[in-house]
Amino acid sequence: MEPLFILVVGLNHKSATVEIREKLSFSENEICDASIQLREEKSIEGCCILSTCNRTEIYAACTDLERGLASVKKFLLDRGELSSEEFSRYFYVHTLYDAIRHLFRVASGLDSMVLGETQILGQVRTAYQRACSEKVSNGIINTWFQQAITVGKRVRTETGIDQLPVSTSYTAVELARQVFGDLSGCNAMVLGAGKMSELTLKHLVAQGVQKILIANRSIEKAEELASRCDGEAIPFSQVYERMSEADIVISCTAATHYVIRRSFVEEVMDRRAQKPMFLIDIAVPRDIDPEVAQVSGVHLYDIDDLQNVIDQNLEARRKAAIEAENIINKEIHQFLRWLNSLFVIPTIIALKSKGNEIKEKELNRALSKLKNLSEKEKKVVSSLASSIVNQLIHDPITQIRQYAAMPEGHLYSEILQNLFCLDVPGQRQKHVGHRKQEYVEKIRCHG
Repeated sequence: MEPLFILVVGLNHKSATVEIREKLSFSENEICDASIQLREEKSIEGCCILSTCNRTEIYAACTDLERGLASVKKFLLDRGELSSEEFSRYFYVHTLYDAIRHLFRVASGLDSMVLGETQILGQVRTAYQRACSEKVSNGIINTWFQQAITVGKRVRTETGIDQLPVSTSYTAVELARQVFGDLSGCNAMVLGAGKMSELTLKHLVAQGVQKILIANRSIEKAEELASRCDGEAIPFSQVYERMSEADIVISCTAATHYVIRRSFVEEVMDRRAQKPMFLIDIAVPRDIDPEVAQVSGVHLYDIDDLQNVIDQNLEARRKAAIEAENIINKEIHQFLRWLNSLFVIPTIIALKSKGNEIKEKELNRALSKLKNLSEKEKKVVSSLASSIVNQLIHDPITQIRQYAAMPEGHLYSEILQNLFCLDVPGQRQKHVGHRKQEYVEKIRCHG
């Protein structure tokens, strides 16, 4: 088979601004059409497009690395109406070993804006499933993405990198869960209807809270937010009246003064019969008077408390990322061995076939001259011929299997083809010196 080179071309939150990323974003329907268009390029045997709010990447398996890269580059520039100069400024290109590593790191959450985030693994899986349904992938893309998904799962299972909250809203809800355990029996109140409140509500809903009250100066905004989470919007004037219903109170308003004071919380706790209440203040300036923490049964956290937890968790995630990189390195070696074996195995089969062909030819010639040999003697001669051929090709086959795990496995395979004049179906014989120079150039220019 003709060797296939793998590559990744893309941009992400680190390499390009949101204005540039917007130009390369794809809707689900657009990805399907774009994938089919890309797959029709002669040099591309398989492809997959990964498009999220933070990245757009094209993964491809190509018969010719230069042509494949040129096709993908032109496709992206046309799509985003960008110049070659902008391509050099905002895009990255990974090939061969680096391409394998990149996808494995993406699936593991190591290339995300939030280290170790979980959502990207599902996005990688969806991109792969879409490529399969559109029939634009091939065997190499399939195995590459399947192993990447497996790696992503393994990293999260073995390192726990995604188990430590590193966003303010998620950390707030996680701290509440630590206080109450299961939140499914809890009621929550959220003060404010801005972006942070919306994110916090998503995490509360995900934890299965029983009831959610949303208070805001603008009742219309509170009602809009409540409609998205099956909550109840209340006027801000009813906060203290209804607060006794809440086990969890999360405040994030734009007020310039305290909106929750100690005396009111003391009254609320009396109505709750001192049943514990968790309050978290993620507003700056603060919404909750710090003296509220002195009320019996109250657990109060502010933004600095959350940041301390986030910093500790980020450090723990960085340590987990080191362990994750070790897992990825092992998985890369395994995938690379498989990838190069696709080219090496036909060479081994061809070498064995040629050895057997020579043996049969020379054995028949010898036996035709030795008329008086018994059947037993013929078997001895035949066994001798087989043994000589097998021993001669044993070392080359052993060595080429080992070289298959190396990035230059294709080159060693072609050397063997040239040395033994092997005819391998689907593989073009080239002068080894030329092939080596071509391979080195590919690594130097695109690796």
